[in-house]
Amino acid sequence: MIQRIAKLIRRTFKPRLKSVRTATLKDLQAIRSAMNACVSDCEGLQAQRLHLKITSAASAQDLWMLRNDAYLVISQAHSQSEAATRINRLMDAFDGWVEPRQLVKIR
Repeated sequence: MIQRIAKLIRRTFKPRLKSVRTATLKDLQAIRSAMNACVSDCEGLQAQRLHLKITSAASAQDLWMLRNDAYLVISQAHSQSEAATRINRLMDAFDGWVEPRQLVKIR
């Protein structure tokens, strides 16, 4: 009984390893480049704001959160299906930098 309780306590308070790595500046620049390329043919104020947000993002997670904005910009310039295709192509750039459960394709 005591062994079970001890095992339960160890499992509960055991430090968990991070499943994602912290991106270096070089890694962030590669992700930024992929995102900027994704919206490079989109014009307008929203596209300019998005480029600024991409440039100033401090982490891969921040960049991942901008994919909604990218989707909107692309869908306004082209179509929703084109936006989904482009955003889904970005998933490889984010693999290993954001939680795996967040890497979900847009349908």
